[in-house]
Amino acid sequence: MAALCAAGMITLAGCGGGSGGSTGVSVVTGVYPLEWLATQIGGEHVDVMNLTEPGAEPHDLELTPRQIGRVSSSDIAFHISGLQPAVDEAIEQEGGENALDVADLVELRPANDTGEHTEDGEHGHEEDHDHGAADPHMWLDTARMEKIATALADRLGQVDPDHADDYRTNADQVVSELAEIGALYTEGLAECESRDMVVSHSAFGYLADEFELNQISVSGIDPDTEPSPARMAEVADLVEEHEVTTIFTETLTSPKVAETIAEETGAATAVLDPLEGITDQSPGDDYPTVMRGNLEALQTALRCS
Repeated sequence: MAALCAAGMITLAGCGGGSGGSTGVSVVTGVYPLEWLATQIGGEHVDVMNLTEPGAEPHDLELTPRQIGRVSSSDIAFHISGLQPAVDEAIEQEGGENALDVADLVELRPANDTGEHTEDGEHGHEEDHDHGAADPHMWLDTARMEKIATALADRLGQVDPDHADDYRTNADQVVSELAEIGALYTEGLAECESRDMVVSHSAFGYLADEFELNQISVSGIDPDTEPSPARMAEVADLVEEHEVTTIFTETLTSPKVAETIAEETGAATAVLDPLEGITDQSPGDDYPTVMRGNLEALQTALRCS
C-alpha cells in the first residue's frame, strides 16, 4: 500500500497546485498536464501534488528542500525527463525507484526539430538547440497522452492493487475523452486556407507533426530564451511571405515580442496555450477545455472550413 505523507509534508500542497486529500497514493508531478492525468485517473484514491505554482512557468522550476523531500517520499514521481532539471535531480538522488518517466513510455520528438517545414516538406532546425535533446511538450498530442494514461493506471494499480480496477476504469474514461479531442482536431484542421502558425516558442511541434502544420517559432523550446533581432526580422518576413494573419501569444510568458512582430506586419494576435500550466485567474480551465479552445483559435487563425 502507498506510503502516507509525513505530517510535516502535508502542508507542502501549498508549494504547488495540488489536488486530492492527504491520504492515499502520493503522486508528485512538475507540470500541469501530468497533474491533470494523475488527478483524473487516481480519483479519490490518490493525493496529487504539482510542484509548479499555478501561473508559474515550469521550465525553470527550482525546488525547495521540503519539495525535494516530497519528491523522494512520494509513491510515484510522475515526470518528463529533461523538462525540469531540478525534478530530475531530486528523483536521481533517491535512485529513481519511484519514478514514472514519460520519456520511457512514449517516443518524444527531437527538440532540435522545431516543426517548421521547408518547401520540400523537410523539417527546419534551430541552431541553438542541443543535438539529440527531446521536445517535452508531448501533452499536446492526445494520442501520446492516451498511452501515458494507460501506463499511469497500470503503475497506480501496482502501488495500490486494491483499487487497480478503479484506476483502469478511470483511465478508460480519460482515453475516451482524449480520443474525442483528437478526432475534433483531425476534422477541424483538415481543410484550412493556411497551415502556418506563428508561435512564441517551439511548444507546438507535436501538433505540427500530427496535423501537417508549419510551426514558425520566434524562440526555441525554452520560452525564456530571448530571440535575436535577426530571428525576429526573419519571422516578420515569413509572416508577410506566407500571408499569416495571426501571431500567437501564450498565457505564462510575456506577449511583447509577438506583439512587436504583429505590429510590424499588420497581423493580429491571439492566445494559443501550450498548456504548461493553468493560471489561477482561470479556475474553470482544465486540460480538455484549453485543448478545445486551442482548436478554435487555430481554426480562426488558419481560416479553416
